[in-house]
Amino acid sequence: MAELDIGQHCGVEHCGQLDFLPFVCDSCSKVFCLQHRSRESHGCQELVTNTSDPVKSEGNTLYPCTYKSCSGKELVQVLCPYCEKHFCLGHRHQSDHECEKLEIPKPRMCATQQLVKEIVDSKKSAAPKNVRKGAKNSETAAKVALMKLKLHAVGDKSLPQTERVYFQVFLPKGMKEKSKPMFFCKKWSIGKIVDYAASLASLKNDNNKAAAKKLRVCHTETGQILPLDNTLETWLSSTEAPLYNGGNIILEYVDNEISVLEDVNLYLI
Repeated sequence: MAELDIGQHCGVEHCGQLDFLPFVCDSCSKVFCLQHRSRESHGCQELVTNTSDPVKSEGNTLYPCTYKSCSGKELVQVLCPYCEKHFCLGHRHQSDHECEKLEIPKPRMCATQQLVKEIVDSKKSAAPKNVRKGAKNSETAAKVALMKLKLHAVGDKSLPQTERVYFQVFLPKGMKEKSKPMFFCKKWSIGKIVDYAASLASLKNDNNKAAAKKLRVCHTETGQILPLDNTLETWLSSTEAPLYNGGNIILEYVDNEISVLEDVNLYLI
């Protein structure tokens, strides 16, 4: 009796199993048995060569992060508007994924620093002569406050002590809680600090919505709104208007065109 030629052999070289109901891979279009039907199990070449494409998993489309060896995936597209690559929420800011198209707006930064200097100088000239002023006085006050902050501040407990920076964070106007002690990593971007502080204080964060007011970190002395792509370490070492470990910062909702927050003293009362 002649053998029936029904089904096809699995395309995996070491398998070759004859399957009467073979599966066709929707990426490489080859035929496989039940055991090797998934792209991972048969080492699909299309999966290897196109890792930035969305991956379907249990009915949901996952978008993998393209940052180095990051294995994070998101249910929605998180595209960098500059390099147009997919990233997870943790690497969505330009500085966090070392964006190949990251540009530092030097002329604008110089203008901002000049504005900050003028504001600081005006505050110094208006202050009473018998009151100690300037960066040294702020730094001394921050060192005293740091000891208290370390006892009550909340943050990521896995951060090494050498990388922690403590602040008394003054919350947006209208909040029941006026301020909250927190600590952050000095290597984080300002954008990441905004997101993390918002989660600790249960604040609404619509920074990904174009029409909404944006949650920003503001300097308590100058009112300057800190750029999201700057790192915290940059401001700790600033020579014009530095931030201090143990000092204060302000979180507030502002419009996109605002660069300086007015009446910052109202938050500290």
